[in-house]
Order: sequence, then C-alpha cells, then structure tokens
Amino acid sequence: MKAKTGAHEVINTIMMNYIALRLVEYLLTGPMTKAGSGGMPISNAVQESARLPLIFPKPLNLHWGFFFALFMAVAVWFFLFKTTGGRMLQMAGANKFAAKYAGVNIGVWIVLGMTISGALAGLCGATQVLGVTYTMGLGVSSGYGFNSIALALLANNNPLGCILSAFLFGFLKTGSRNMMSNTGIPLDIVSIVQAFILMFIAAPAIIRTVFRLKNRKTTISVEAVNVSNEGGQ
Repeated sequence: MKAKTGAHEVINTIMMNYIALRLVEYLLTGPMTKAGSGGMPISNAVQESARLPLIFPKPLNLHWGFFFALFMAVAVWFFLFKTTGGRMLQMAGANKFAAKYAGVNIGVWIVLGMTISGALAGLCGATQVLGVTYTMGLGVSSGYGFNSIALALLANNNPLGCILSAFLFGFLKTGSRNMMSNTGIPLDIVSIVQAFILMFIAAPAIIRTVFRLKNRKTTISVEAVNVSNEGGQ
C-alpha cells in the first residue's frame, strides 16, 4: 500500500495490529490452545530442545538471544551504511523524488525495507518466546513495538545507537521495580522520565521556542551589524 498508493505506513501498520491481534487470539483460543487451559488464550509450552540456552542460571533470564540481538544490530548497521543496497534504501526513504530522479525503483526498496523490518520484528518475538516466556500468550510482547519506535527516535535511527538507548530504557524499567519495592515510588515516574527524554530529543523546535534561542541569535547578529557599521564610519 505504501509503495503503490503512498499510504502512510505508520497508520496502516497500527491498524493492521488489530487484525494480527485478533488472529492470534483466535489461534490461542482455538487450534493452538493449551490442553487443559480452561479456555485461557495460551499455547503449549516450548519444548526444552527448542529453548534458547540461558547464560546464567535462574532466576536470571539472560539467554543467548541477547548476543544474537547485538549481532543483528551490527549487521543492520553494516547493511545500511556500508553497502550499496543500504544506501539506496536510505535514499528511497529520505527523499523519494531525488531517488526516483537517480533511477532508484522506489516501490521495490519500500517493500524490501518493510520486509526486512517485519523479519526483524518476528525474530524479536521468537526470541522472547523461546528465551523468556516459553509459551505464547496475548500479552507476550505488550508495548515492545511502541517502545522500539521511541528507541529508534532516541538513537536517531542508527542501529548501533539503538543498542545504547535500549540499555538506557532497560535499566530504567528494571530499576523501577526495585525503586518501587524499596522506596514506594510508583513505576509511573520512569515513564515520565522517558517521556521527557523523548520530548527534548524529538521536539527541538519547542526547545528553541522556550529558551528563545532563535531570538538570541537574531539579536547577536543585529549587534554585530551595528558594530561593523560603527567601525565603517
């Protein structure tokens, strides 16, 4: 739809989330329902042979999928910034008119970019099921997709930067539980901190307006002109 009609991909995919959600709900309450679950929307547990090995014993959940995620981030960075295909993909996304003028097939690269993104999201979900939950339920990855948008925004769409921003958000989320249990501070304070981080990064125009940076720059330039005029006299 994006490639053929120019429809906005964010709106389309958010609307299609509900289709995917209802499809998964049908499968988990029908063909994929766990035996003896009493109608609960949950699948059978993953067999031991299919689970991702843990790096440390329980109760820690760190598994080898963590290093696989790091490898994929580096691989995507290399593809985007070190290969011709990655440059063409960036060109098609940044300025379709310039890319079309350069002879790039916009539709092909849009479909390819969406396909790669969908494959990476699928690997994410598979890693979560095979390495953490060991079963499929409706809330197995609740909110992770929207968090990834914030991470990419914070990292300026750089895969290597996404690693650092993911660590930041992960530390905040994990530390919030200990903060609540030890001090009684609600978990919502972490969401507020994350919102402020994104606001200061994603809204530079608002920050310039609040601190009057534009007016200050204009004042300095006017003073410089006046000084130069006085010197000329």
